[in-house]
Formats: sequence, structure tokens, C-alpha cells
Amino acid sequence: MPPEEPPKLTLRERKKREARRALAQAAVRLALDRGLENVRVEDIATEVGVSPRTFNNYFSSKEQAVCSVVVDRHEGMREALLARPEGEPLWESVKQALIEQYSREGEPDREYVTRFRELMGQLMLRGEFLNAHAAVERVLAETIAKRAGGADRLLCWLMASSVESAVRVAFVNWFMSDDEPFLPTLERLLDELATGLPTLTGGTTPNPAPNTTTLGEPSC
Repeated sequence: MPPEEPPKLTLRERKKREARRALAQAAVRLALDRGLENVRVEDIATEVGVSPRTFNNYFSSKEQAVCSVVVDRHEGMREALLARPEGEPLWESVKQALIEQYSREGEPDREYVTRFRELMGQLMLRGEFLNAHAAVERVLAETIAKRAGGADRLLCWLMASSVESAVRVAFVNWFMSDDEPFLPTLERLLDELATGLPTLTGGTTPNPAPNTTTLGEPSC
């Protein structure tokens, strides 16, 4: 099917998106600097130069604001996937859209990731963090369904979940290793998924598995 043109945002919509992103980034920055328990909604609003009432128009809590960075990161993924060329296989479209998104961000910074993971490990953020990842998976599944012309909802959901798992495994592997770059690992995992894990089912294991005791920890 022909690629769908990503919807054009109005000036008002762009400003709202920018305001939401600014509040989320301020929430993360303050939480990393002070500890989340020492940050108030008023502090976040002041950091951006808006009122607490404006903050409440976008988020119901400081925890939601911090975790929203997980969701916001995938806005570009949705737009990139819908804009992929007509006739391109679905898995290739998903892979290229994902690689494009993460290439734009560049290789993660280890010091920042370490601090962010420690922050996300706090009990008060766990619920919102899981909600954020569920939202990402839902949006990805809906976008895959659009790209595939309204394909089976369960299969689109399964594909989205598999893609999110590949991202998580690639990220944890990068975080736990000293010299393995993130993007090539992610691309390899997506290729394996697209072809039914032939390396694994063929009985060969060229690379050691990541430390599975860390796979349930938050990724950023």
C-alpha cells in the first residue's frame, strides 16, 4: 500500500508538543539533580517558565512527566514508519524507521543512562514506567496496523511487542558491555526476528547471551 503521509501539525499542536516535551525534560533533569522526592510540580513549571496549572494540562503528576520521555521518543518512530516507501516489506519498514529514530539520537551516553536507570528503579516510578512502555507498544501496534492496511490486530500487537523486546535486549546488552555498539546490535536482532530467529533455531549461538538477570530492568 502507498505510504501514508504523516499528519501535518498545526502551529498550536506543535507548540503543545514542544511545551509537553520541555516539561518532561525539565522533570527528568530536576529529578536527576535533586532526587525525585525533592522535586515539586511547582519546581518543574518554574524551570520551564509556566504555571503549575499549565503543567497539569499535560501531566497528572511529576512521575508521569518523568516517564513520558519514554513515550515522546517514539513520536518520530510513528511518523517515520508511515512515511516509508510504497511496496517495502513491513519488517524492513519497521527496522529502518527504528534505526532512523535511534540514529538521529546518537549513541547513548553511559553516565546519563546509569543515572537515568537508577532514577527509574525507584518504586514510586515503577507504575508510570510500565504505563509508558505499554503506551509505546500500543502506538507502535496501531501504526503497524495502518502500515499493513488493517492487518490482524493480534499479529500487529505481537510484532510491536517483539520490536520493543528487541530494543530492550539491545539496550541492556549495550549497557552491560564495554565495546558493543547499540545500533548494530539492534539491527541484527531485528533481522533475526524478521526471518524467524534462524541463528537460534539452526543450533548455533555466535554471541553469548546478555546477562538475563538484568533484562527486566528499565531501559531508557
